[in-house]
Amino acid sequence: MKKKALITGITGQDGSYLAEYLLEHDYDVVGMVRRTSTINFERIQDIQDQIVLVQGDLLDQVSLIDILREHKPTEVYNLAAQSFVPTSWKQPVLTGEFTALGVTRMLEAVRIVNPEIRFYQASSSEMFGKVQQVPQKESTPFYPRSPYGVAKVYGHWITVNYRESYDLFTCSGILFNHESPRRGLEFSTHKVTYHAAKIALGLADKLPMGNLDSKRDWGYAPDYVRAMHLMLQQNGPDDYVIATGRTHSVRDLCRVAFECVDLDWERYVFVNEADLRPADVDLLIGDAAKAKKILGWGPSVTFEQMIEKMIEADLAALKQQHHLK
Repeated sequence: MKKKALITGITGQDGSYLAEYLLEHDYDVVGMVRRTSTINFERIQDIQDQIVLVQGDLLDQVSLIDILREHKPTEVYNLAAQSFVPTSWKQPVLTGEFTALGVTRMLEAVRIVNPEIRFYQASSSEMFGKVQQVPQKESTPFYPRSPYGVAKVYGHWITVNYRESYDLFTCSGILFNHESPRRGLEFSTHKVTYHAAKIALGLADKLPMGNLDSKRDWGYAPDYVRAMHLMLQQNGPDDYVIATGRTHSVRDLCRVAFECVDLDWERYVFVNEADLRPADVDLLIGDAAKAKKILGWGPSVTFEQMIEKMIEADLAALKQQHHLK
């Protein structure tokens, strides 16, 4: 029987890559989108005729039940969330509704409609926050440092709870930062590569940033969606840290990006007080030994290669946009 996957958040970075990956593996793909006046299908425009898009909302329980009943997916990948950390301070309640309670609504829909559905929850390294152990692994205690991180901890534990309470096949992927040319411009990695490209083309002259000392374990998004799929193909459900095991500071990120366009980052980057967070996460580095051992997963693209891919994509897009050679 052909497998069918429902992806919430299909128009986002991970959702678009996952949809492409599953199509390559002969899945029928259903993507859930919210009804808004500004839906952006840019990331999935190349595959839009190969997938089915349905309207639903993590804030609306009935819409989730209806989608599962009508489309009968064998796998659900819950990637939708309010996922921009700074926004979670400005909209903490809405972040909780989507990123925490939204998970419960989808799990309830699965439990009610078909408990045989395999469920993937997008957990986050932001749950570790003020880290209690270096590197972080599945057993590391959580200490979130933002409303987003707190909401993700709830989503993670409710996924575990439904697995243990109702014997559902539910998995959480504790994904460390993963980037690509499809990353939103509000995220630090793409903000840096985009501005480096703009400065190289003479379209900008400064880059305001927040805490340059923050360290992250950055990987390549297409590698990480492969891990999501692998989790749901196992004999039993479990939770996995997905990470590269290498860490870089925001300062490193700036240096590597500007080196790609032969510029000295220190001439252009400055710390902007408005970009500093009320409570920051200083160091994230993941231990993906369990994923390597059980899933056979490992990253295929280095940090430097990823930044280079993003710079190349930004240069090409800016040249086209501004009619430059």
